[in-house]
Amino acid sequence: MRKSRFTEEQMVKILREADKTSVADAAKKHGVSEQTLYTWRRRFGGMDVADTKRLKALEAENGRLKKLLADRDLEVDVLKEIVAKKW
Repeated sequence: MRKSRFTEEQMVKILREADKTSVADAAKKHGVSEQTLYTWRRRFGGMDVADTKRLKALEAENGRLKKLLADRDLEVDVLKEIVAKKW
């Protein structure tokens, strides 16, 4: 996945600036296309900067929990294979 040159917090700040001025002016000032701003608005529409930080923390925690669950499922499968073997 391509890494953006703006963080999510910066994207929200740019969107808030675009709310106060025109989208075209904000896009030109920050060197992005107007379509990019509309895409960001669709993703971060009603968020604050604090909300994006919380979202990033929740996504990191969710990823960690998914990894833990995958590891636990793998251990359960290995134990089932061991129990299923005929001695």
